[in-house]
Amino acid sequence: MNEQMEYNTTREMMLIPEYGRNIQRMIQYCCTVEDREKRNKAAKFIINVMAELNPSVKESGDYKHKLWDHLFIIADFKLDVDAPYPPPPPLSLSTKPEHLSYHDKEIEFKHYGKNIALMIEKASEYEEGPEKEALVKAIANHMKKSYLNWNRESVNDELIEKHLTVLSKDRIKLNQDFKFTHTNDILAQNQKRKPFRQGPDRNFNKQGHPKQNYSNQRGRNKPQ
Repeated sequence: MNEQMEYNTTREMMLIPEYGRNIQRMIQYCCTVEDREKRNKAAKFIINVMAELNPSVKESGDYKHKLWDHLFIIADFKLDVDAPYPPPPPLSLSTKPEHLSYHDKEIEFKHYGKNIALMIEKASEYEEGPEKEALVKAIANHMKKSYLNWNRESVNDELIEKHLTVLSKDRIKLNQDFKFTHTNDILAQNQKRKPFRQGPDRNFNKQGHPKQNYSNQRGRNKPQ
């Protein structure tokens, strides 16, 4: 008996693959049922099967409405049944989403991030005084920290100061006696903030008590 093999590439395209090809065939058959009452019963049966095959759809608030929408879409809007919800307009499927607008301002030094630029802009509006001085100091050290996260090979305090001048449009100047946080201190702080990896400690038993080092004890108890 010669049977021709059927490949997915030669089969009819599935409109919503999540439900599988059998559901699509059931819906296509439902469209051909002439008796309206039987067609309505068949459609409700298919809805229940769709809910079982794709349980994630139940996570939405009105999942029944979504299932009926999918039923009409898979039927290519050719199914005439008494549904509890009106079928979605076919044009809604071809409507392109609205274009997302991005900020027009380009970040000159991307490794610092946009928030640093906003903080510098805000600090430049402050009046001269201790409050502005403290804020500028915090910004400068945070810039150095961000730079080290981006490139640990080399960091130059003069370069950070130059970047601060550029980002502030020459409106912020560091005091002559200002000193950046030392690179080693920043790297040490970053190391402390790394998440603690939990795991079995060889020095403790399952109850959390320290293990006895019997080898050392034996050595101590040996007669001299």
